[in-house]
Amino acid sequence: MRYLVVGAGAIGGYFGGRLLEAGCDVTFLLRQGRAEALQRTGLIVNSRFGDLALAPPPHLLSARIDSTFDVVIVACKAYDLAETMASFAPAVGAATAILPLLNGMRHLDDLKSRFGPQRVLGGLCMISTTLDAAGTVHHLNDIHSLAFGELDGTASARVTAILGDFSKANFDGRSTSQILQQMWEKWVFIATVAGITCLMRASIGDIVAAGAGDLSLALLEECREIASANGFEPGAPGIERARSIVTATGSAFVASMLKDIERGAPVEADHVVGDLLRRASQDPQRPSLLRVAFAHLKAYQARRAHST
Repeated sequence: MRYLVVGAGAIGGYFGGRLLEAGCDVTFLLRQGRAEALQRTGLIVNSRFGDLALAPPPHLLSARIDSTFDVVIVACKAYDLAETMASFAPAVGAATAILPLLNGMRHLDDLKSRFGPQRVLGGLCMISTTLDAAGTVHHLNDIHSLAFGELDGTASARVTAILGDFSKANFDGRSTSQILQQMWEKWVFIATVAGITCLMRASIGDIVAAGAGDLSLALLEECREIASANGFEPGAPGIERARSIVTATGSAFVASMLKDIERGAPVEADHVVGDLLRRASQDPQRPSLLRVAFAHLKAYQARRAHST
C-alpha cells in the first residue's frame, strides 16, 4: 500500500513516522516551510515507546502531486479541512481510501461530499502529542492507538491490507466494525473535557477544587444524551471512565483546546462542540451547559478575529 500522510505535525508526524520506521511506503504531503525544516533536521520523534530520528522523509508539495495513492491519512485541524482537501485532491484516485483522524463527525460529511462516500473510512487515534518550535514531535502519554474501519462496518479487503501494514508498526493499530460507535464515544468525552475546561479556563483538578465537579458531570451527561438520541449510546465502561477523569482530584488534565486558547490560536469550536450541540434533539429552552460552553468559545473566536 502507498500511503500519503497529509502533514508531518504532531499526529501525522507520529503515525507516519512509525509507518516509515516499519518499512511502509510513506510519503508526506507538506507545506513549503515544513518541507524545508525536515530537509534540515529529518523527522524526529521523542516517545517512551522509542525515539525516532529519521532521515528527511519522502515528501511532496501539493503542486507536485503527479500520481494517486492507495491511502490518504488526514490529521489536520478541523478548521483547515477545506484547504487540506484541496491540497491532496490530486492524490485521490478511483480506489483511494481516505482515513481521517479528526474528532467529531462533521468532517466525514465534508469528505464524503468532496470525494464520494465509497472512499472514506472512519478513524480515530488516542494519543497526546505536540510539535515544538524546532519541529520535533513529542509523545506525552503512554497510549498510541489508531482504530479504523469501514463506515458501514463491513470487513473489506482494503481494511485488511491497511491492518497488515499497521500491525508491523510500533503503535497499537486495529480495525473495527464499530468505528462510528467508537468515534461517537470519543466525541462525547472530547466535547465534555473541551467544554468544561475552556468554559472554566481551568484544569480538571482546579474545577474539582472549586466545588464544580458536578458541572463536569452534568455536561458529560448532556453530551451522552445527544449521542444516545443519535443512535450511538456510549457504553457504560467508557462513561464510567469519563466520570472518573472529569472528577479526579488534583488532576492537571486540560483539553488541547484550552491550550490553544491560552496561546491565542484558532480552536475547533464548531466541529467539536457546536456540531454536537446542533445534533441535540432537546427542548431549546432547556438549560444547556453545552450551549454556554459553545457561546464562550464563539465569543473567544469573535474577540480573536477583531484583535488580530
